[in-house]
Amino acid sequence: MTITTTTTNRPGVVALRDPRARDAELTGAKAAALARAAAHGLPVLEGFVLTTAWSHRGDPPEAEWRVLSGAGAKALVVRSSSVAEDGAQQSMAGLFTSVLDVRDWRGFRDAVDEVLASGPPAELGAGDAAMAVLVQPFLAAGWGGVVFTADPVTGRTDRMMITASRGGPSAVVGGAEAGWTATLTRRGRVASVATPDADPLPNGLRRKVIRLALRAERVFGGALDIEWAIDARDRVILLQARPVTALHGPARGPILGPGPLAETFPDPLRPLEQDLWLSPLADGLRVAIDLTGAAPPRALHESPVATAVRGIAVADLELLGVIRPRRSVARILDPRPGARRLGAAMRVGRLAAALPELAQQTCERVDTDLAEIPPLTELTDLALLTVLDNARTALTAVHGYEALAGMLGGKGESAPTAAAIALSSLATARATGLPDDRVIEELPVVLALIPPRIGPPQPVPGVEGAALPIGDGAGELALAREALRLRARWVQELCARAAWELGVRLTTARLLEGPDTLALLTLDELRTVVRHRRLPDDLPDRTLPDQTPLPAEFRLATDGYPIAVARRRAHADRGVGAGGGVGRGMVHIGDNPPAGSVLIVRHLDPRLAVVVPRLSGLIAETGSPLSHLAILAREHGVPVVVGYPDATRRLPDGAVVQVDGRSGEVRQTTETEERR
Repeated sequence: MTITTTTTNRPGVVALRDPRARDAELTGAKAAALARAAAHGLPVLEGFVLTTAWSHRGDPPEAEWRVLSGAGAKALVVRSSSVAEDGAQQSMAGLFTSVLDVRDWRGFRDAVDEVLASGPPAELGAGDAAMAVLVQPFLAAGWGGVVFTADPVTGRTDRMMITASRGGPSAVVGGAEAGWTATLTRRGRVASVATPDADPLPNGLRRKVIRLALRAERVFGGALDIEWAIDARDRVILLQARPVTALHGPARGPILGPGPLAETFPDPLRPLEQDLWLSPLADGLRVAIDLTGAAPPRALHESPVATAVRGIAVADLELLGVIRPRRSVARILDPRPGARRLGAAMRVGRLAAALPELAQQTCERVDTDLAEIPPLTELTDLALLTVLDNARTALTAVHGYEALAGMLGGKGESAPTAAAIALSSLATARATGLPDDRVIEELPVVLALIPPRIGPPQPVPGVEGAALPIGDGAGELALAREALRLRARWVQELCARAAWELGVRLTTARLLEGPDTLALLTLDELRTVVRHRRLPDDLPDRTLPDQTPLPAEFRLATDGYPIAVARRRAHADRGVGAGGGVGRGMVHIGDNPPAGSVLIVRHLDPRLAVVVPRLSGLIAETGSPLSHLAILAREHGVPVVVGYPDATRRLPDGAVVQVDGRSGEVRQTTETEERR
């Protein structure tokens, strides 16, 4: 088809197959990409472009509309083609307007006006970018969708991702339908399916889409985001091609997750909190793992053990034994792991015998040191820094002994948890009328219910019921672990209060805008501020960690982006049983669960301890059967399941479920079963 154009150097209207249409400054990125694809023989619909040089005065060109639409006999699609969209760094996907199924001259004029008026907010970077308008026949497709020639989730360039649905791709790209989504090999073989309930794209059509995608990739170079549709003759038509943005690169390294740390640090940690609490924890865990020979030296050396991602505390799940590491072929008959464990066993045997006494001595030393610290308001700024430094050293030792006690203790060993004692103590305090501002000073065990945070004093949680009896039976190592864990919490609180006191003083001296700003500093930066009264230049630009949740298990891409790890599980409807028997109740997601409900959470937060007694069940996406909250729930006969994948997404709020704390199975019950 030939479209008449003006003869100026920058024409107002050009055919899509005109060589000038490949100029993105003239026709916009979308139209220019299609013109380039058509020039290389890729299947592209005919069309024309109202260019960025077109003067929008009066009506759009009627002659071109009549030729392309057959004077209104065929429907058209009017699409944006801005110079700001479809770039290598930012796609602006879905932010400009496309008008489908335009049937007559009046509708065409309105559609052009609508497209020209569209555009994202200026803060998204488009600014006053010039807009062209792409006009093509409207394709009534049998199938349509999107294909990425690199996996945008994992960053793998040897994988492709496709989403397809019956009809055109508009429902998929607009988010109205999930469609059939699958990860493919470069040859088009299905590697995994994310939406198994959707109608799959037939094999023959899938192969055609993949062939088109690979041809387009050779034309443009690099990974592409391709919008496609299949016409009545089963031909695959290229509707759009743009670079894949936000491709994070391959994910490598250990499998990380917040699981075992979320109970201690349920909220994002700011830089100073990470330095004061998370670094000593990682150092203590590293020493414990090394002493017991629980991991190869190389794996221990290369692992962060515990770190922060987006401010959230995460741990190496394989190193800590939360998930079983895969064994490579080279390690199957390797005698070194056994020899390493044999050598470690000699150390461990002596250590296990000595650990209860070492733990007791450590606890006594911590208690003595805490008692000898004068009121923080009486200390100089430099003395407060010394308190922070000494506290970090103490935390490393306490965490190391605590980890050893947990690793060396028998599976059957138990002890009253600090959370259980705290609940009982808090109930007694309420019954005797002890004011909240004196509860923590007189009953410091209550800190087990409050996560550490630099800031003003945190409120004491509410509690229901009377004080509970605490059992006498306890294994030596289990008792040592609980005692050490409580001391770690006390030292963390000392750090928080000393840092807050410094923040108040630096605010009074007008070095900081407010005490909370202190937590945005690292410990080294805080030392510089105290000693030299010099702030980091970028401090005003620093913000709190975002609240975007992390995957339960992930690896980090080369740019630090967390890429979820999808491990095969024997049962998708099962987690890890943490005890408590069997219970049934209505699913509740959120705060303040009603009595008798089954609470679904991402992580086991210590602040949940006060609501555990009224639950019929507790399900967490992460966590360990040995966590304090799981132990506390068992003590109250509340069935607990941890490590249940995507629980907050898969178990709908209001559904009735049966929770088996023995097997880890979670089953939705029917109305018939409920009536029985």
